[in-house]
Amino acid sequence: MEQHPILIPLLSGGAAGTCTDLFFFPIDTLKTRLQAKGGFFKNGGWTGMYRGVGSAIVGSAPGASLFFLTYEAMKSSLLPLYKAHLPPSFSDNLVEGLTHMTAASLGEIAACTVRVPTEVVKQRAQASQYSSSLAALKSVLANDSGEGVFRGLYRGYSTTIMREIPFTMIQFPLYERMKHVLAARSGRDQANAAEGALCGSVAGGIAAATTTPLDVLKTRMMLSESRISAAKLLAEIWKEEGLAGFYKGVGPRTMWISLGGAVFLGVYEAVKSLVTVAVS
Repeated sequence: MEQHPILIPLLSGGAAGTCTDLFFFPIDTLKTRLQAKGGFFKNGGWTGMYRGVGSAIVGSAPGASLFFLTYEAMKSSLLPLYKAHLPPSFSDNLVEGLTHMTAASLGEIAACTVRVPTEVVKQRAQASQYSSSLAALKSVLANDSGEGVFRGLYRGYSTTIMREIPFTMIQFPLYERMKHVLAARSGRDQANAAEGALCGSVAGGIAAATTTPLDVLKTRMMLSESRISAAKLLAEIWKEEGLAGFYKGVGPRTMWISLGGAVFLGVYEAVKSLVTVAVS
């Protein structure tokens, strides 16, 4: 990382994001349609499971690259800073956990500048509101909703951040800690790609199940015909669907992110090792 701080996370993150989104896109579509108002069959059923994949292809690599660029840079910068300024009573494991939480949160904020517009377009196509990503994008650019192009593309940005930060604060400390334990048991400094995949799967599944209510809120906001506040939408879901409404799609979401976490972080670790060897 010291010699090539940009190239390694850029290539590794881009490869990881693209592989994961393409491979698990139908499960993501299933989750979106389950969460959309009206339910699975009203929003397309089993047809067109790859509808909206174009926007995912466009946004996957830059979004994931931006996340890992920020995450790796902040992790390296914050760890010595925290060690120097946090109370001596804080254990090394706690300091490392706080470092990973902060770095991952900042990474998600950066990545969402790319992820949210592509997510808006993708989910509208997935929910069969439009026949393709291009048609959904044209509608936003034409300002059909009357809210403005920028606000249309970034609808749900704050709710996405509200979902991603708790998610990543659960996932990445777990992921990094499990990697450390597995590597230490084998007498190595770093986990290999297979161990990274296993840790990513477990950590991602736990984080996904925990944050499903926030994901439902984000999906409904992005799919709403007109702009709606999070508070109003929250009250509407509670009134019409109760607690169960906030856990719609929890199965596919947990499965998708658990399996996706294995591919995403496994590919990241594998490509990172290859690129590190190639450039060293």
